[in-house]
Amino acid sequence: MTLSLVHMLHRSVKRYPNSEALVYKAHRISYKNLWDSIIAIASFLKNDGLNQGDRVAIFVENSPEYVEAYYGILIAGGVAVGLNTAAKARDINNLIRHCDAKYLISHSTLAETGKIIQNLEKEINVILIGELAHYDIKNRLNAWDSVIRSNITSIDLKELDNANKLAAIIYTSGTTGSPKGVMLSHGNLANNMESILDYLKLQHTDSILNVLPFYYTYGNSVLHTHLAVGATCIIENNTAFPHKLLSLMVKEKVTGFSGVPSTFALLMSRIKLSEYDLSNVRYMTQAGGAMPPANILRLKNELPHIKFFVMYGQTEATARLTYLPPEKLDEKLGSIGIPIKGVNIEIRDENGNKVQENTTGEICVNGENVMMGYWNDVELTNKAIIDGWLKTGDLAHYDSDGYIYIDGRSSEMIKTGAHRISPKEIEEVVAELEEIEEVAAYGVEDEIMGQVIKLAVVLRPDSSITMKEILLHCKSNLATYKIPKYIEFMSSIPKTASGKIKRFQLQESNS
Repeated sequence: MTLSLVHMLHRSVKRYPNSEALVYKAHRISYKNLWDSIIAIASFLKNDGLNQGDRVAIFVENSPEYVEAYYGILIAGGVAVGLNTAAKARDINNLIRHCDAKYLISHSTLAETGKIIQNLEKEINVILIGELAHYDIKNRLNAWDSVIRSNITSIDLKELDNANKLAAIIYTSGTTGSPKGVMLSHGNLANNMESILDYLKLQHTDSILNVLPFYYTYGNSVLHTHLAVGATCIIENNTAFPHKLLSLMVKEKVTGFSGVPSTFALLMSRIKLSEYDLSNVRYMTQAGGAMPPANILRLKNELPHIKFFVMYGQTEATARLTYLPPEKLDEKLGSIGIPIKGVNIEIRDENGNKVQENTTGEICVNGENVMMGYWNDVELTNKAIIDGWLKTGDLAHYDSDGYIYIDGRSSEMIKTGAHRISPKEIEEVVAELEEIEEVAAYGVEDEIMGQVIKLAVVLRPDSSITMKEILLHCKSNLATYKIPKYIEFMSSIPKTASGKIKRFQLQESNS
C-alpha cells in the first residue's frame, strides 16, 4: 500500500530525527523539531473544532511555517488550500469564499493580510504568524506562537490510511473565468510523489535550493519528495539576484535545483554558471512550460556534469506526467519524454481515437495521480475527466520510439488564415539568438487573417538587436506564414506565479 505524505514524513522523522529538514534564512530545522511543530498545530486544530474535510486556507510565503501548517492540517483531517501570496486581497477573498474555508492561516507581514481579514464575509478562525494586529473584525484571532505551544493531543495516523480522502485543493494559475480548485486526494499526492522519486532517485543525503512557490504544484512536489526521503529543502524566496542564488547553492553544497524556463533564462542571462563551484549538484529539473532547446543546450554546455530532467505535468494530474531521461537529452531534444511510473498516456484525435506516430492530437492521461475533480464544479469535472481519462488540453505527437513532443495548447494556438500555429515553435527559433533573454509569441486580431503573430521580446542585459535582425532570423528558419508581423521589446513578460506566460494579458494589451 502506498504511504500517505504524512506517513512518508513520519518515516523520515524516525530514521533521521536530527538531520536538517528545512533551511530558511538563519533557521536550520531538524526533522524532529519540524514534526513537533506539526503535531502541535494538528492538536490545536483538532481541539479547536476542525472537522474531517474542513478547508484551511494558507496565505503564507514559502517558510517553515507554511510546511508546518500544511502537514498539521493533513494530520488533523483537514484540507490544505495554499493561496498565491502575490495575489490581491480581492482574489484571495474570492478563493476563501469559493472553498468555504473554516480557518485562515496568514502572515502579518504580507501586505494584503489586513485587507483579506477585514473583508472576510463570514466568521472564520484566523491564525496569524508574526505580530497580532488590531483588526476591527468579528473573527477569532489566534497567535501562531501560541498555537505551536498547544497541548499535544494523541494523534492516530491510521486516520490517514484512506487514500480516497480529500487532502488538498490547488487553484490553477489560470486567471480567467470562475476559480478552478483542483481536488487532490491523499492517494493522488502520495502516488505521484513515489513516481517522481522513482526516476529522480532522491536519497536522504540530497538537498535542494527551492525557489518555487509551495502553493503551486511544482514547488509542492519538490517539497514533498524531499521530505519523503529525509532530504533537506533550502528555501529561498528572492530570485532577483542570481549571483546570490548561486552563492547559496555553493555554500550549502546542494545536490539539486528545480526551475521553470524563466528561472533558467534569468540565471544564464545574468551570470556564467561555470564560474561557480557547482560540483555537488548532480541534477536539475525543469517543468512549468516548454524550455527552448537552445537554452537547454546552453545549460548543458555550462554544466556538463549534471543530469538535466525535462518534465511535463499538470495540476490536475497532481504534478508530474512525463520526464525525459537525461541520457536521451541530445537524441530527443525538444521532447517531454515518456510517461512516469503509474501513468498511462494516449494522444487522441477529436473523436477520441489514439493517433499514429507523428500525428498531432490531445494528450489524455490515466492513473492514480489524476485529480478527484474540480471543487464544487461537477460540470467542469465531467468535461475534463471522461471514463477515468483526463483531457489535458495540450496538443502533442509521438515519435517512432514513443517519445512525446508538445505541439501547443489548444487554447493558445494561433489561427492565422488556414493555419494553426503553436507559439512554442516560433519561440524556440527566436530564442536561438544570443541577445534574447525571453520571448513570447501570441496572436493578435486581424481583419483579413483572423489573427497575425506578434512577439514580445526581452533582451539580455547590455545586448542590442533590431527588429529587422530578428525577422531575418525568422525568415531563415520559419515558414512564411509563421513569421511574426509585429515585435515589441519589453522589460519583462507577464507570467503566473508558476512561471507560465500570461498570453491572454499580452493579447488584452493589444485589444
